[in-house]
Amino acid sequence: MFKNYQELKTFTEKNNIKIIDFKIITLRGRWNHLAIPVERLSEKLFQEGIGFDGSSYGYSSIENSDMCFIPDISTAFVDPYCKVPTLSIIANIYTIGNNEGRFSGDPRYISEKAEKFMRSSKIADEFLIAPEFEFYIFDHISFEIKHEHQEVTIRSKQAPWSTNDKEENFGYKVPFQDGYHMGLPYDLNNDLRSEMTLKLQEMGVDVKYHHHEVGAAGQLELEVELDNMKKMADETMMAKYVIKNEAVTHGKTATFMPKPLYGEAGSGMHVHMLLRKDNKNLFYDEKGYSKLSKEAHYFIGGILKHSRSLLAFTNPSTNSYKRLVPGFEAPVSICFATGNRSSVIRIPGYVKDPAKRRFEFRPSDATCNPYIAYSALLMAGLDGIINKIDPTKEGFGPYDVNVFDLPDEERNKIGSLPKSLTEALEELKKDHDFLLRDGVFDEHFINNWIKYKYESEIVKVLPVPAPIEYQLYYDI
Repeated sequence: MFKNYQELKTFTEKNNIKIIDFKIITLRGRWNHLAIPVERLSEKLFQEGIGFDGSSYGYSSIENSDMCFIPDISTAFVDPYCKVPTLSIIANIYTIGNNEGRFSGDPRYISEKAEKFMRSSKIADEFLIAPEFEFYIFDHISFEIKHEHQEVTIRSKQAPWSTNDKEENFGYKVPFQDGYHMGLPYDLNNDLRSEMTLKLQEMGVDVKYHHHEVGAAGQLELEVELDNMKKMADETMMAKYVIKNEAVTHGKTATFMPKPLYGEAGSGMHVHMLLRKDNKNLFYDEKGYSKLSKEAHYFIGGILKHSRSLLAFTNPSTNSYKRLVPGFEAPVSICFATGNRSSVIRIPGYVKDPAKRRFEFRPSDATCNPYIAYSALLMAGLDGIINKIDPTKEGFGPYDVNVFDLPDEERNKIGSLPKSLTEALEELKKDHDFLLRDGVFDEHFINNWIKYKYESEIVKVLPVPAPIEYQLYYDI
């Protein structure tokens, strides 16, 4: 938004800004924040930063947790969800002490290093991506986990199970698993999505379209246009921020949880991608399979070859693997094809513009830290180009059929994605050298990520019995 401090200062004075809010990414992929009165704003702050506890963000141990953040002045935006006029700025993380400087594990810094490696390799100038944001809007959510009682209650006025609601029931319910592009009056959240879209447009995020998704109980999608990777990671955080806060403003709640409902469609975050060099789409070739170049095929080869370890970053929650099961549109087969939603890599057949010819990675979901996930995808794809990994020679396809319709003998030739976060993390332990080039990722970061996921999530979920286990095993 601003090129220098004077532009920022002038804006705050002209627009009566009262609070400056700094947003810092946690390892897990959430925004934490700290705010100061506008009177404390100074140019010195953009040189020395503000100290904080890095251990609370997942980046360091308690005994060595002092870090600081320095705001990135170019990322400023007026925060639409603060009653007091507030300007928000995204910040970068720095170390303090003997090795003072950019923190190598800062997710924003990782994305910068990945883009720098791409340019230094002379392969491409830009990595353009466009995520599809799938999420559910519920009217109410409550949950309780005790030794003697576990309960989750979800209310959705438009869901088929709400036909017997006694209040505000007009009888228009979305049929189970039939919500795709559902129209009014069934689509109760149309205006809410429009408000989200307009807010994002005002904040500089270019929204392509929005619509109702398959899930009957309020599953929605908002898709954005292609943009540079690091900028899109910022915009991914902004999109999640707007979607969740706009829902609350309208008395509802939004969730990006990959599988919040048993039997309903899960929510993914498909990532469309292409490389550009000298302002030309490096992935387009009129004569190639599905009009994709050899570089595009090598990039696909790299992603598919490393897909099992990539999921540790692109699908980093235990709940992610409730979505990645056969029988839904979520892919589990490590292959590529044109227009095939059962494959890990899908080439959209509807994209005719040579400048935008691309493919999408379908397994990912929005529980990821976008800076880390997008950077890992880029590094895997570049590894494919550097090592000329041909996806066809590797046996990844193309499979222009529903792989679940193939005979068992053929289907068994296709590799499968990990079935749990534990399995994905074990794959990352074995396969991560491609991430280490030019110090984009490092061993410390990867080990810390694996340790953090085990200790903060896996060990908390594993000991808790699920209600269905009582149905299966109580009378054994």
